[in-house]
Amino acid sequence: MVVIGIDAHKRTHTLVAVDQVGRKLAERTVRATPDGHADAAAWAGQWPDVMFAIEDCRHVTRRLEGDLLRAGYRVVRVTTQLMAGQRRGSRERGKSDPIDALAVARVALREPDLPIAHLDGPSREVKLLADYRDDLVVQRTRICSQLRWHLHELDPELDIPSRGLRRRCLQDELCQRLADMPGVVAQIARELLERCRQLTVRINQLESQLRTLVRALAPQLLTIPGCGVLGAATIIGETAGVHRFRSKAAFARFTGTAPIPVWSGNTSRVRLNRGGNRRMNCALHMIAVTQARGVGAGKAYVDKLMADGKTRTEAIRLLRRRLSDVVYRTLKTVNASERDISRQPIAAAP
Repeated sequence: MVVIGIDAHKRTHTLVAVDQVGRKLAERTVRATPDGHADAAAWAGQWPDVMFAIEDCRHVTRRLEGDLLRAGYRVVRVTTQLMAGQRRGSRERGKSDPIDALAVARVALREPDLPIAHLDGPSREVKLLADYRDDLVVQRTRICSQLRWHLHELDPELDIPSRGLRRRCLQDELCQRLADMPGVVAQIARELLERCRQLTVRINQLESQLRTLVRALAPQLLTIPGCGVLGAATIIGETAGVHRFRSKAAFARFTGTAPIPVWSGNTSRVRLNRGGNRRMNCALHMIAVTQARGVGAGKAYVDKLMADGKTRTEAIRLLRRRLSDVVYRTLKTVNASERDISRQPIAAAP
């Protein structure tokens, strides 16, 4: 089998082909356009058995992956950390596009369990919508902070509850209060309030759209105590298909809940894993905190660990690791028809 490593960029892609022992066979540079992708697929046709390995930079390589998959080739993704480590250990010094592509190809030969690329489906739609909603929430938070200072200048005695500016009733009340106030400060406050109202409406619409997609793709996630629509949307979007993980341990490594061994000698020790997908880790943490407060079986588990001498923080970490397995099993139980649906676009609610 010939492995073709690709170092992808916005304008060009550099391809390096290696044989089964990692010897360089050929090199080519193509443009990052559909015609260039077709040129790369045609160039790979000179070998009977070919696999493409692409550095995992999804925003740059998404179109390339799709064109190669539609051409019938197998495509795997190589993380930047693995590629950089291979490049540092190479006998050829320096950094260039061919050197990077060669490192990507050799990592693909060395690592048999790399993630396999596939055409995007509704899981990417969920991720895009969830990310967009998070961006709007950040914008609204910044606008609310600015608005609070202007309102304090206009009326120091005005008391606005925490997170109150996102409520429609309070927005309407403030709109009436600011309507007759003169001055530039009041004008800016009215504009900020209107922008906050628009963002709140759009954020609620996106949450409703995500609810429809989550119920269509993985309704079982909503049965996990403490897992709401937004948490389930994060899990679906970041997982991007649980079939790409070979085991629950690999999934836990991806979520950042698997501890890292740090021992040498007779004493076994582990430390907190600060890597992995932090959005997934945050979603699992929110579920764990909710269960520890009395929702589901998490509270009894945390209480048992604390009775055995664990701190609450350590107990929450262990619960988070257990929840990673629960989420993995839940996603694996999606029946075959739902998996087939997940490969096709779903019409979301407007």
